[in-house]
Amino acid sequence: MDRELKSFWSRLFDFNWKFGLFLILILCIPRFILVLNANSSGNYGFIGLIMMISAIVPFVFLTKYGRKEIGITKPRNFKWLFIAFVCGLIASILLYFFGQILYGNSYQNWYQYIGKSYKIPETITQSDKNIMFAIMAITGMTFSPIGEELFFRGIVHSSFAKSIGEKRASIVDSSAFGLTHISHFGLIFINDKWDFFTIPTIIWVTSMFLVSLLFLTFRKKSDSILGAIICHSAFNLGMIFCIFYLL
Repeated sequence: MDRELKSFWSRLFDFNWKFGLFLILILCIPRFILVLNANSSGNYGFIGLIMMISAIVPFVFLTKYGRKEIGITKPRNFKWLFIAFVCGLIASILLYFFGQILYGNSYQNWYQYIGKSYKIPETITQSDKNIMFAIMAITGMTFSPIGEELFFRGIVHSSFAKSIGEKRASIVDSSAFGLTHISHFGLIFINDKWDFFTIPTIIWVTSMFLVSLLFLTFRKKSDSILGAIICHSAFNLGMIFCIFYLL
């Protein structure tokens, strides 16, 4: 009988919702705290580390069969990778316009607040801005899409799906993804104090929930976690472009 978990871990866990919840607690809570600390201190070094840990979790816990079960496999239909990229871009740009219409250039606009962490100088040449954009885009299109998709749409989703089915599992992993992103926008640090924007946060978390479902859709359509990663990468590219050139 093929097993998802490596023999050592299978003595401690079953591959089910309890294991998925365990992963969410041990990774998402520290991540939440570290992101909040980064927002107040300006030191984002540990965020990359969290994303790297998220990416290696499936390789630490899962057998070759388990990794295949969560989507670490060659896509069966490559057209869905292109569609995933286009849809990710569109989603991020729509979220930009939604924020602009509702909140303009205030910090209640999620992209405006997230853009603060990029520390773009007010006086910067176009050439330097383009270079800075390229660096941020490459980083944003690799670390978090790979780490978050292998974690949320990969091992977490599949462990819950084993117990409660695909539809309910998608609600669980998308909710965890959305709530985790309150640390990126929602509980904000402005002018040396913490604040919480209730309505913008609800909109932001709902948006993250919906894009999570979008990422999962392309994991299923492509029959590979790569579909989710590419959609997520395109979303981040669109967001970074909006922050650098449209805000």
